[in-house]
Amino acid sequence: MTSPAPPQHLFADVLARVRAACAAQLGNDADLARVVVEPPRDASHGDMATNAAMVLAKEAGKKPRDLAEAIAAALRDDPVIAKVDVAGPGFINLTLVPQVWGEALRAVLAAGLDYGRSQIGAAEKVNVEYVSANPTGPMHVGHGRGAVFGDALANLLAFAGYDVTREYYINDAGAQVDVLARSAFLRYREALGENVGAIPDGLYPGDYLVPVGAALAAEQGTKLTTMPESEWLPIVRAKAIAMMMDMIRDDLAALDVRHDVFFSERSLIEGGDKVGATIASLRDSGQVYEGRLEPPKGGNLEDWEDREQTLFRSTAFGDDVDRPLLKSDGSYTYFASDIAYHKSKVDRGFGNMIDVWGADHGGYIKRMQAAVKAVSGGKAELDVKLVQLVRLLRAGEPVKMSKRSGEFVTLREVVDEVGRSAVRFDMLYRKNDAVLDFDLAKVIEASRDNPVFYVQYGHARGQSVFRNARTEMPDLPETAAGRAELFGAARLERLDDAGELAILKRLALYPRLIEAAASAHEPHRVAFYLYDLASEFHSHWTRGKDAPHLRFIIQNDRELTVARLALVQGIVTVLASGLALLGVEAPDEMR
Repeated sequence: MTSPAPPQHLFADVLARVRAACAAQLGNDADLARVVVEPPRDASHGDMATNAAMVLAKEAGKKPRDLAEAIAAALRDDPVIAKVDVAGPGFINLTLVPQVWGEALRAVLAAGLDYGRSQIGAAEKVNVEYVSANPTGPMHVGHGRGAVFGDALANLLAFAGYDVTREYYINDAGAQVDVLARSAFLRYREALGENVGAIPDGLYPGDYLVPVGAALAAEQGTKLTTMPESEWLPIVRAKAIAMMMDMIRDDLAALDVRHDVFFSERSLIEGGDKVGATIASLRDSGQVYEGRLEPPKGGNLEDWEDREQTLFRSTAFGDDVDRPLLKSDGSYTYFASDIAYHKSKVDRGFGNMIDVWGADHGGYIKRMQAAVKAVSGGKAELDVKLVQLVRLLRAGEPVKMSKRSGEFVTLREVVDEVGRSAVRFDMLYRKNDAVLDFDLAKVIEASRDNPVFYVQYGHARGQSVFRNARTEMPDLPETAAGRAELFGAARLERLDDAGELAILKRLALYPRLIEAAASAHEPHRVAFYLYDLASEFHSHWTRGKDAPHLRFIIQNDRELTVARLALVQGIVTVLASGLALLGVEAPDEMR
């Protein structure tokens, strides 16, 4: 029996077949958007399952079970579907013909590293803002987790067809950068030969400001010492921020994280008051008013002052309380600046925004989402992804101090010790909203318990299979491109062992996994998938040690060897693709 060759995205193909069967029952006007095809939780139930009858029963005016039986009857005539079962109240389980899985591998081989690339994003503009650490010192490991998460998410969205802009919001206005300037001024005096003694409380004590002081001394000589603070502060502040941002960019580059846009908070108030203009615009639309806030019931007085003040009507958009925009001294609140900043994103054409924040900002989400709705007329959406804390360990023991920062272990120190790939994969092998224990000893272990090693070893093992195969097949090309013609003609129907079929099914799942992870804004799904694929590959390789007929290289059976090498090519291709999305190296050898 010959089945039609499925497209690259097997799940999308089967979904189209299921929806066609549904339309045959309900008519072409039926709303089929909620019909999905998923892998069943229990593999014994089949290859795929659909909720079609459950979500369409009301519209069809039938019981879900009865509608499921009708849809199942239509699907049983589909040449790609070998078996259809109706389960429970109306779920439909599907088993596909075996040939489908070989054709799915052909899709991998044909597409190469583009396998899984999707157009679900339809080139929609997406702004992903991440890191945005205050430019007051080196980044710590928590900043690194946000950087890795945001960068991998941006990679994933781009792979899924979105037009992605990676943005960093520089918090270069406010009290914290004035503290930075005063701290740098102390180091400047030190560079001029003055004994400044211990760094006073309230200033930044780290050694990272010593080069800033030296640079100021070289550029300014002693003239800053003759100026009042009001004159030297902006000079020192600008220099310190510039050098801190250079350091931050360098630290991010060590993680292979780069941004397209660095947006200055100070630009919102210098060269035209964009914060004030935003408030005025919101006032004109009735979203800003003068009023008083009730004391919070829980006793948190953060946003409450017993006075009439300028308030944003955030409760109109689902927030718990209206929010102040001006402090008692007439200066803008942080929230007011943040509204103006997000309005700038709307003005730049972004209707889809993702902000990556630290876990301590969870209480800020509702008001910011309310603000985005207000400044966009309800047309823009903001998704905030919180990144939880990182507990840094060494062999299970906490690691706390750093000489360079004076307070914490810097991100750069960690990257320099264990490497970029270990940092990135381990930080993505957890959901972003779960606390991460990052153990400097465990992330470099050569064991299955170390996920990054296990996945990278899968790629290296696949490449070693090709090197070993050349002893039996000297004509085997060294590159994937060179092997394309040979593998394109492989007799993939000979891949009929249960272990081989499990790997084929895992490879077929990759395009759907990419789309689901991109839609949910969850790059950790890619890391989990890669670990599962590598695990199945390693397990099958181990089976071949005990059962020679399962080995990838079979003497005197070139046809079977070529088919199995094609399977290995599919594995290493998908591993390399997924690792690239995570920003992790795919080594050809592991030493």
